[in-house]
Amino acid sequence: MLQVSQIEREDPLNIVEIVASIFGFFAVALTILRNPWCWPIGLVQVVLYISVFYEAKLYSDMLLHIVFVGLQFYGWGQWYQSQEHRSDPTVEHASREIRVECLSLRGSLAAISVCLVLSGFIGMSMRMFTDAAWPFADAFIAGTSLVAQWLLAKRKLESWYLWIAVDIVAIVVFSAKGLIPTTCLYVLFLIMSIFGAIEWHRKWRATTGTAMLL
Repeated sequence: MLQVSQIEREDPLNIVEIVASIFGFFAVALTILRNPWCWPIGLVQVVLYISVFYEAKLYSDMLLHIVFVGLQFYGWGQWYQSQEHRSDPTVEHASREIRVECLSLRGSLAAISVCLVLSGFIGMSMRMFTDAAWPFADAFIAGTSLVAQWLLAKRKLESWYLWIAVDIVAIVVFSAKGLIPTTCLYVLFLIMSIFGAIEWHRKWRATTGTAMLL
């Protein structure tokens, strides 16, 4: 049983956390709309959250957001190249369109396997070598988020399914740590991820003419 002192933070309303949450909300909203501005706005969010998670002793999430700095630039570049590749001078809005793609069954199984292996490795490392709070749950958030973010950079529909799983676990962990603005943000993230999966599925189906169950 966790003690109250372990669960609650002395300063639950940290200004850095609030600002990071605001940027995070807009980053996800723009991602749903497939707007490339989601990447620079998301970059601000992940930089701010490095300090937030360090103070909360959620070291897996802290390291995750350090890696996310690089992934934000990677995703930005991937989406930009996609726009350039699909540009058509005869269609005014074609260069602004981000195409949604879908993983194969083999790709989906590989993504899930990487999530489990990566989460297990990170969790064991944090438990053995640090005083991390919730090492395995935090590791699941970190490991699965890395895979989800990489798939998002590749414009894969399945990224949203992984984000839904991440959001559910994150709500439990962050609320237990007293990260109130972040918990509220991840409740919104969960709702937005479900909407994002539906919206990207609709776009994918419209492009391919293929029906697929969510």
